[in-house]
Amino acid sequence: MGQMETLGQMPILREGKAGGNDFPYLYFPLLEETGIVKHCFTTRQGGVSKGIFESLNLSFTRGDDPEAVRENFRRVSKALGVEYGNFVFTEQTHTTNVRRVGREDAGKGLTRERGYTDVDGLITNEPGIVLSAFYADCVPLYFVDVRHKAIGLAHSGWRGTVGRIGKKTLEAMHTEYQTDPQDVVCAIGPSICQGCYEVSGDVAEAFAKEFPDYEGELLEDKGNGKYQLDLWRANERVLLDAGVRPGHIAVTNLCTCCHPKLLFSHRATQGKRGNLGAFLCLAE
Repeated sequence: MGQMETLGQMPILREGKAGGNDFPYLYFPLLEETGIVKHCFTTRQGGVSKGIFESLNLSFTRGDDPEAVRENFRRVSKALGVEYGNFVFTEQTHTTNVRRVGREDAGKGLTRERGYTDVDGLITNEPGIVLSAFYADCVPLYFVDVRHKAIGLAHSGWRGTVGRIGKKTLEAMHTEYQTDPQDVVCAIGPSICQGCYEVSGDVAEAFAKEFPDYEGELLEDKGNGKYQLDLWRANERVLLDAGVRPGHIAVTNLCTCCHPKLLFSHRATQGKRGNLGAFLCLAE
């Protein structure tokens, strides 16, 4: 690895209670210290789902019992101290599309139909609205504008990363809320690490073209047409290039694929899994 800015604060596992049940979730001190948001990244523990979805699956689309998923969301809402009807979901298709949401969108994806498609990023400046995105190896990106009290959340797989969805989210926040990236605190959440993430030559070529000065940091050539890709560093570079201050970025050290008992991983289970959730809202 070449030289890059020092990694920020790592995520911490917090043991809480939700409905009388143990409910572990991850949070970033850097985000919590802003004093204006509630946030978490869930583990696969603390829910009621069974089988390959055990136990805190947050996906309605992978074959789990819908009532179990709803109960899992009730536990998330209780643990975070947010209203069950205030979650707003992405509709993830590996785009770089970012949507502004507000009170009129409360419940979309959970208690009522979304009414939109192809959205991998959400932004809001309305307190209590819970931005929600879902993962099982891809990268969660959190954004908190401490000056204008606006937030964003994005889902960044390799397509989103090479398409710089982190930059697109900051641009959308600037358009809607006059956000300056220098006022934003960010976190790059638990996701697949470089050692676990093997990609083909065409993906490596796309990253080498998009990040020509950092190819050696982001890609490790395995010599057989395969490469190990560092999505954590790539997303950090996207945020730095977009103007976020180095000390304002917390970068995970927790790999979904390395910890299959704690976190869902698509690669570790060959797709037999549930979904983790990233949640972010402005405190009311």
